[in-house]
Order: sequence, then C-alpha cells, then structure tokens
Amino acid sequence: MMTSIIPSTHAANEPSSSDPGLWLEDVTGERALQWVHQQNARSTGELAGSDAFQSLQERFLKILDSKERIPYLQKIGGLYYNFWRDAEHVRGVWRRTTLEEYRKLEPAWETVLDLDALGAAEKESWVWNGAQVLRPADTRCLVSLSHGGADATVMREFDLGTKGFVAGGLTLPESKSEWSWIDPDRAYLGPAFDAATITASGYPRIVIEWHRGTPVSEAVLVYEGQASDVAVSGFHDPTPGFERDFVIRGVTAYTNELFLRQGGKLMKIAKPDDADAGAWRQWLLIKLRTPWKVGNTTYPGGALLAAPFDEFLAGKREIAVLFEPTPRTSLSHYSPTKSALILNVLDNVRSKVVIARPGANGWAMTPMAGLPEFGSISVHAVDDLDSDDYWMNVTDFLTPASYFLGGLDEKAHSTGSGQAAEKLKQAPSFFDGSRMVVSQHEAVSKEGTRIPYFEVAPKVLAANGGTPTLLTGHGASEISVTPYYDGIMGGAWLERGGVFVLANIRGGGEFGPAWHESAIKDRRMRCYEDFSSVARDLIARKVTSPAHLCCMGGSNGGLLVGNMLAQYPDLFGAIVCRQPLLDMQRYTKLLAGASWMGEYGDPDQPDEWAYIQPFSPYHNVKKDVKYPRTLFTSSTRDDRVHPGHARKMALLMEEHGHDVLYYENVEGGHAGSANNRQQAFTSALAYTFLWKELGRIGPDCLTQSLGRQTTA
Repeated sequence: MMTSIIPSTHAANEPSSSDPGLWLEDVTGERALQWVHQQNARSTGELAGSDAFQSLQERFLKILDSKERIPYLQKIGGLYYNFWRDAEHVRGVWRRTTLEEYRKLEPAWETVLDLDALGAAEKESWVWNGAQVLRPADTRCLVSLSHGGADATVMREFDLGTKGFVAGGLTLPESKSEWSWIDPDRAYLGPAFDAATITASGYPRIVIEWHRGTPVSEAVLVYEGQASDVAVSGFHDPTPGFERDFVIRGVTAYTNELFLRQGGKLMKIAKPDDADAGAWRQWLLIKLRTPWKVGNTTYPGGALLAAPFDEFLAGKREIAVLFEPTPRTSLSHYSPTKSALILNVLDNVRSKVVIARPGANGWAMTPMAGLPEFGSISVHAVDDLDSDDYWMNVTDFLTPASYFLGGLDEKAHSTGSGQAAEKLKQAPSFFDGSRMVVSQHEAVSKEGTRIPYFEVAPKVLAANGGTPTLLTGHGASEISVTPYYDGIMGGAWLERGGVFVLANIRGGGEFGPAWHESAIKDRRMRCYEDFSSVARDLIARKVTSPAHLCCMGGSNGGLLVGNMLAQYPDLFGAIVCRQPLLDMQRYTKLLAGASWMGEYGDPDQPDEWAYIQPFSPYHNVKKDVKYPRTLFTSSTRDDRVHPGHARKMALLMEEHGHDVLYYENVEGGHAGSANNRQQAFTSALAYTFLWKELGRIGPDCLTQSLGRQTTA
C-alpha cells in the first residue's frame, strides 16, 4: 500500500490590507459563507420562485438526463467504456459494452463503477474525474475521484477485471498530483502534497519513479523543477517496439523543456522552448508557436513538423512539414493512429481534416473527403496502439451531433475518402431550429483587424435593433471556439426568437499561435476591443441595440464579460459572469493563478501591472457609472479560479451602489455544477436573469415558449 501523505492547503500569500474584500477570499470562513448564503437567498428569491423558472429548470434537466444523448466511447482492451449521468445515476456510472451491442438502439451496459452507490457507502459526494489506464495491458487503472467537483482528486487503483478497487493497492490522497504508469508495478508520480512538492501554481514540482511496495519517501527522484515553474511531469510511452520515457518541465503556460530518460539519465531534446513536442513511433513531432530557423530554412509559427526520432537526437535535421498555416488556417489538433496522423484543421473557423501518412517517398497528405462544409468536425483515433480506426463527431449550431466510426487504409489514403464512416449514434433535437439560420460575419476592431463571428438568428429577422441578442466568446489560451449544438441555449434563447452570437476574438486559437500571441500580456486589451467591436457591429447592422444586447462568459470568458461591464457598460443591457477571473492584481496568489502569468502578465512587477490594471475589472469599478445589471456565479469547490474573484466583485459593486446578483453553488468545481440537476438550476438562473433584465420575461411568454419544446 502506498504511504498516504496528507496534502497541506495551498494558501494564498498574505494579502494587502488595502483590499476591502479580502475576507471573502477565506473560502470556507464563517463570515464569508454567511455572506454567500445571504446573496444566494436574494438571487434565488428573485429569480427562482416562479412557475416559469421551475418549468425552465425541468426542461433543462430533461435535456441533460435524456437517454437519447450520445454516449461517447473510450476503447479499453476489447471493450468500450462510457461515463454517464441521468436521473437514475445522479453522480454517474462508469459502464462498458461491446461494439456490436453499442450499435443497437438500446445497448445493454455492464456497470463497472457506480458513483452514487460508492458515495452512499462512503458518505462522500464523489464526482468522476476520469481513469488512467495501464497500457497496453488494459487490466488496471487509477481512478480519480473529486470531492464536489474540485480539480484536486483522490486516486485509487482499480481492477477492470474484477470491477473493484484493489485491496492494498495504490492510493493517493486528495491533491493535484500527476500519475503515469510504466508497468504494473512502477509509475511516474508527480506528487503535489506540500510546499516541498508543489509549484507556485499548486501543481507538481518534482517527478519520482515509484515502485510498488515501497514508501513514497524511498522513491527515486527523477527530476526537480523550480518553484516558479507551472508544473513538471514524467510519462511513459507504451507503444510496443517504441517504449520510451520522458520528463516535461512546464516553465510557463507556453514554454517547456522536454527530456528523454534513458538509463536513469535525462537528455534534453533540442526544440524551441515555446514549441510542443512528442514522440509517435519512429517520429519526433514538433508543433511550433513561433518561427524556427534550422540551417537555411525557417519554419513558420503554427506549423507541425516531423523528423526521424533517433536521427534528430543524433543531430541530423531532416524535417518534414506536415502542416503549414496561412493567415486564415490553423491546426486545431492532431491525433495519431497506428500508421497515420489525423490533422484537424480550421479554415476560417470551419473544420477540415487531412490524413498524413509516412511512406518510402516521404509524407503523403490527403484531405478527407465527404465531410460537411459547415460546422464543427472532430476526428481522433480509437486506439493508436493497434488500429487505424477513428471516431468522428459532427455538429453545428442547429444540427445535433452525429457520432461516426471510420477507418483508414491504403485505398483510403489514395482516394482521400477513407472507409465509409459508419454513423453509430445521432443526438436528438432539443429545440426547433427549422426557423433559424446560421451566418458568418466580420467586425473591424479598433486598429483595423477583421474579427469573424457566427450569428444564429431567425430566418426572418427584423432589422430594427429590437431583437434580444446573446453574445459570447473566449479569447485566451489559444483555445478555438467553433460552432456547437447547445440544447439548453437553443431552448432558452433561440426558440424564443433571440439571436445567438459567437465571436472569434484574438487570444484564441482560431487562426493559430499568432492570433493568440497578438492579444497576451501588454496586448491583452485587444481581446476586449475585438469583443466590443462585434457588439458595435451587431448594433450598426440593427440586429440589436444596447438595451437588447447581453453577454455571458465563464472562467477567462468571465474576465472577458467582466471587462465589458467595466469598460463598455453602454453597449449591454445585462451580463452573466460565471466562475470569473476579476481581480487581476491578486490572481497570481490565488490557487492556480500563477500558471497564467504567460497569458496576462505578473502584477507584482510594476511595469506589468501598468498594463494589467486597465483590464482588471475589480480595479475599474466606479460609483458614478451606470452599469448593466450583472449576475455573478461561482462555486465554493472551485480550486482553479478562486471564488473570491466573483465574491469580491459583487461586494464592491454593491458598496458602490450598483444593483447586482450573486449565486454560489456549494459544489461543482470550476465547471460550476457537480451533477445535472445543479447544472439545470444554474442555467435556469442565468437565462431567467437575462430575459428579465432585457424586459422580455413575462411568465405567460416564457411558459408559452416552454410549451413549444421538442424531444427531450
């Protein structure tokens, strides 16, 4: 049995006394929780008491609990696993079936682990956080369980054959530790237990090689990073014939060092620090963020490169370009199968797929044919160790997802079409999209950059500025936001005649690393200029007007809409700000905040605080400004973005005389909810608030809309 080490709380540094809301950073303090309970009572009293709210909540819950949703699969050994929540499995059930059974309209599932039963037996509110499988044996895994949805998890060894936890097996106490199997009796462990083992961001600072039957204190130290690093980790590549071991040091959010471990020694791989690299069979793959000059050749930022692994380590530089970006194309992600790479590409924020296959005459690049022209397509390998099969998910704003199983072979490689993909499942429609249309537009930002955005609107849209319009976006971490089907948004917003807008602002990854890099640190204000330019374009096109325009966002999206509140209050009639970053002076001292300094900057450096302060909403609230009414939401169990951000902002605005609402879920972690009922409730709060503030909420109107609902 692994020796248990009780992790210490990763506390914030001693705060400055000049902040009037500091006491709200005491997450479970009696005074802070009393304030939270008072705020929750006020918010739910105003928004959750009507029959219309109850109807909306129940509709959302039917969508979330629907047995017609697609159960997405993970192949482990010869079986296919799925984690599922519904009305009968509130916390969820990990289950498995065969592919033949899955093809049936109503598959028979075998329960592997029932979280509701486990939680009842152990008197814990367990939330599923995944399982790390021992490959290629596929016999054991380390199950991660979270208290109330937090990022920190308890890990336990689980036997997939007996469907039970291993008596005397591996255990890790609640922490943000990282784990990678080497073989049944060895693993790389990144402990995150105390000040000696964590970085300033709260993630592992050391990597050890642990052997079964020995205490952690006797494990071999493999690597020790710096306290200022984001995280370090070790991992084993289990590909038969290509087994290798690596250590990665995450210096910042966007720079890292990669080491090959051989014979107990580490060899640093000569790649740019801001590039991501990894091994695939005999190849080293490198994804660039910025241009890289090798000899007389300069490879552009955003490119994906491949080189023979052993030859590259020996100093040779025979490099093939598998993807080269253009101003409007980017590599979203890639997925290796047994003999090919599947490249998921965005072309003006529309999905394309290319198959890259190495051969005697170099790499052949073949577009996958027969794909929808409009929408979001994600293709990834079923099992990269032993097949060329792939899963494909296809969806858009108005079309529920379709789930396909396909395969690659030599014929597919030569024709580009692949084997005919088999549609396994089709999600149901949760709202009537027949009267709506999707279009793509561009706004012009402050300094002239063209910002694309998607608009979902009624086919007959009166250009009178009176249509309720919901604007959202993200704009950080090189994350691309693409069309997606949302039954809750569609039923609550589109079906009632509202317009939904998704903005592809800078800071995201829609057009590759350069699109992201153009809006970080001292260029961060461009995100907010971009988003506000989309708002102005909607108003100029008379789709809507400030009184009928609202925005909603969470996490970094919460920082985004928080800046709309602070910087552009005249453009919006209402705002929902979820699990947000808002105090950008103290964000690095709260939970995982230090890991994002590569995105926002270091507020402890005076020259950097000078450019951070203008986009710190908490420091830009004024008494004499009329702000759109705002609903702030958070979670007591959010151990990624501290709930103090939202708490303090709501308190400050109230003290300045502004009318805001605040709601904090006791569970949920950064997702904001730990089960479907909680998600239905918080979503109903958000949409009820928006319609109410836009002056269109009458109970009769809402109830009539709910009566038009489609299959749920």
